Amino acid sequence: MKRLRRHGQESQRERIKQELFQFNKAMEHGFPHQPSALGYSASLQLLAIGTRSGAIKLYGAPGVEFMGLHEENAAVTQVHFLPHQAGLVTLLDDNSLHMWTLRAHKGQSELLEIGRFTLTGPPGASPSVTSVTAVLPHSSGELLLLGTEGGHVFIVEVPGFRELEERNISLDQVANSVPEDYIGRRNLEHVEALQENPVNPDQIVIGYGRGLMVIWDLEKLCATQHIPATQQLESVWWTDDGKYILSSHSDGSYCRWMVGGEDGNEEEEEEEKSDIPYGHFPCKAISKIVQLPTKEGPPFLLFSGGMPRASYGDRHCITVIHSKTHVALDFTSRIIDFFVIKDGPRSAGEPSALVVLVEEELVIIDLQTEGWPVIQTPYLVPLHSSAITCSHHVSAIPLKLWERVIAAGDLQNTHYSKKPWPITGGQNLASDPPQRDLLLTGHEDGTVRFWDASGVCLYPMYKLSTSAVFHTDTDPNDNMNQSTEGEWPPFRKVGCFDPYSDDPRLGIQKIHLCKYSGYLTVAGTAGQILVLELNDEAAEHTIEAKVVDLLQGQEGFRWKGHTRLDVREDPVLFPPGFQPLALVQCQPPAVVTALTLHSEWKLVAFGTSHGFAVYDYQQKNNILIKCTLNPSDQLAMEGPLSRVKSIKKSLRQSFRRIRRSRVSLRKHHVNNAAKLQDANARLEAELAEMELAPVQRKIEARSSDDSFTGLVRTLYFADTFLSDSSHNTPSLWAGTNGGCVFAYMLRLPSVEHRADEPITAQPAKEIQLMHRAPIVGIVVLDGHGAPLPEPLEVAHDLARSPDMHGSHHLLVISEEQFKVFTLPKVSAKMKLKLTAVDGSRVRRAGVAWFGSNRTEDYGESGLMVLTNQGDVHVVSLPGVKLQVHYNCIRREDVSGIASCVFTKHGQGFYLISPSEFERFSLSTRNLVEPHCLVEAPQYSAPSTQHRPHANKASSAQRNARHESEDAEVLQEIQKSLEADQMLFSENNVKSALA
Repeated sequence: MKRLRRHGQESQRERIKQELFQFNKAMEHGFPHQPSALGYSASLQLLAIGTRSGAIKLYGAPGVEFMGLHEENAAVTQVHFLPHQAGLVTLLDDNSLHMWTLRAHKGQSELLEIGRFTLTGPPGASPSVTSVTAVLPHSSGELLLLGTEGGHVFIVEVPGFRELEERNISLDQVANSVPEDYIGRRNLEHVEALQENPVNPDQIVIGYGRGLMVIWDLEKLCATQHIPATQQLESVWWTDDGKYILSSHSDGSYCRWMVGGEDGNEEEEEEEKSDIPYGHFPCKAISKIVQLPTKEGPPFLLFSGGMPRASYGDRHCITVIHSKTHVALDFTSRIIDFFVIKDGPRSAGEPSALVVLVEEELVIIDLQTEGWPVIQTPYLVPLHSSAITCSHHVSAIPLKLWERVIAAGDLQNTHYSKKPWPITGGQNLASDPPQRDLLLTGHEDGTVRFWDASGVCLYPMYKLSTSAVFHTDTDPNDNMNQSTEGEWPPFRKVGCFDPYSDDPRLGIQKIHLCKYSGYLTVAGTAGQILVLELNDEAAEHTIEAKVVDLLQGQEGFRWKGHTRLDVREDPVLFPPGFQPLALVQCQPPAVVTALTLHSEWKLVAFGTSHGFAVYDYQQKNNILIKCTLNPSDQLAMEGPLSRVKSIKKSLRQSFRRIRRSRVSLRKHHVNNAAKLQDANARLEAELAEMELAPVQRKIEARSSDDSFTGLVRTLYFADTFLSDSSHNTPSLWAGTNGGCVFAYMLRLPSVEHRADEPITAQPAKEIQLMHRAPIVGIVVLDGHGAPLPEPLEVAHDLARSPDMHGSHHLLVISEEQFKVFTLPKVSAKMKLKLTAVDGSRVRRAGVAWFGSNRTEDYGESGLMVLTNQGDVHVVSLPGVKLQVHYNCIRREDVSGIASCVFTKHGQGFYLISPSEFERFSLSTRNLVEPHCLVEAPQYSAPSTQHRPHANKASSAQRNARHESEDAEVLQEIQKSLEADQMLFSENNVKSALA
């Protein structure tokens, strides 16, 4: 019976697990890392971006997103949508072509790869013969023209990727029709460009690398015109009326050629048609050129590149010329590609928006509004416009706070265009988010950015800058869009990507927001802690810094790191939004490693590698200062602890130290061997700290002499039992890198005397873990075993009051185990070792609520845990038993593991690249992912006289093939019916016998 009962309990436990937990990598937020190709479908209104890692991403209206990944580990070099279809073709740098389609499944679309193809040349032919350099999807939607490095043009049927050998355009065919004097001067080289005549689909222009352009008739299979340009060709554009071809060249020039003229006249007129916009000095190539007509007035001319080589060769520019307006849009990173959206059909639509994909962001320029302002993007926002240094997630934001943050953000966005987002393809079928969620990111330049993380789009809401409080090298009059009158070229800075920080000490390391009071605290690299409150009006005031000496007068220590930031003495005008209320400066100015805020008690606690302190931001004085520094810990005096943030930064710092050591070697020959050995030892220690490959080991006690044992890893406010089991009291708990937990009892005056009477703090408990493993988290559980609610959560009727009748429990989360102590006696009750052999260490831990997907009113609290192996676990509370675990992040992805942040409802975010967050979920109830539908556009085929016949023989063969396939299907149906009939008769016989 006991065995049966135990089995029943286990099966019930498994059923509950299935109701509560399910792992999903839902989606990616941000800007694709290392984009390499851009595509656009005017009929579908979809944008496509290919990346160097082989990913293909499609975007339409906000919320409409698709992602595919090529199996080949190769970069996407070109993306082309097929006309009048919900499909596209990608070309990879391994010369393979891939066919993708948006197929409807269960009421929504999914992106599927349905075919792949690689050109094959004749036996013994050079690889250049079939190496694809240019791709042109024909307007009929049935053909794909492929230009190659060998100068040939192959014609392929789609979607089946069947090569039409009899219609291919060989280099010999073209060369035989070119005037002899041109062929005598040069060979043709590769196919650089392919373009179709907008008014006659039978004609295409083939542009060769050396400059020759040939207009080819697809129906007659012959050349009708040659345009013998002499400069290296970069791109070709056929004007919408079909009368002219524009060519851009490697010397920074572009030429305009009339279509239909007689061969031989063009070369003589070339000088008159040629224009070098930024000459007369040598210029860089114009890599792409576009000319679009307007209903009234002159056309738009747009081209990328062409800058004077010596003066502005490092600029990334697209020039836009319309009537008397001439602007060189100056981007902050390399241009990948661009296109122009029209607000109507190709023949009559006005140019509406310029879409530019650069290496680090997507920029859309409104071409219909005076001044050509930028349109704000609802997605694809460059999260890394300044490098992300930390993240903080807040769930279920109250509506009032949400609206105030949006209002402050709107005041910052007045320079953006008022035009709606121009890419509107597909339908977003996802239901409205159940709650309002915020993701806050801290950045290297001292900014904190607020993102709407409720749904599919990570939308920018508001940006807080802390640099105004301090003296920095920033020029307050420095404006990105500022241009000098009469400057040539007429540059205008566009884009927000700016990876250079004015002062690395401004970097934000910790963030804590109280969603109920609107108080925000942020802490930085130079030991600065700012407490801010939300104000709907602009205000001018002076900020005074309160210095906290964490060394507490200890002798023999000298800070060797950076100095603290200088606070502005004059009043500063702060715009509406979060404004500084108090500033605390740690001394020494080391990186702040732990931060927490209790807005009900008006207290903020912070810690560094030297100790921790509590600050009363209502009375603006220090309550508690505790030095945790180990006297033998010399590394804690050497500067910022930024080694855990990124491999690149850590290596850079290490090599700088080695370089400094080597400089000192030349000056002091006596100690050179010792200094070099010391520098190498530090480099090895930092590489070990980053844990590129986890080491198999057993849990062993750590020495108290280890570096950074006094570093404060976690801080936690709790109202619990410290002195006896009948009197609860406010308290602060601090955990260090050396496995030590400090508990302090806080005595707060009554609400009436809160502003006058001081708060006192006295030490109450101290716990030293046997193995001295770093403390990652601290949680107090009430009498029911539930985590204590957040400050002000009960006051806002959003959580039940904690049980203060039974005994409380203290959960201490170290890197190696979870240990539960009883309070107030602090005696060990139970523990869970995550693993004892494979070297797993806890890197992140957070309490979350997991609701059932079957029963609306059932759920459980659990502890979400991330290890250095990249695994996520859920541990039950208060029983600390392992519920589920999943592989989430690659163990080699150290920066991804370090950047992970959990939400209160079972989700998580981590950086998969400097510019992208991966979103995952462990909850069956809370999952955010795109649900969207894209329908193929309605299209009527053009008349036969303007349509290239895909050769009559192949058409007849295709019809015959379809007829044979239909016959085979009919035969299968007939066989199935006969089998059913036989089965039916057998059943009748059996029933009769019975």
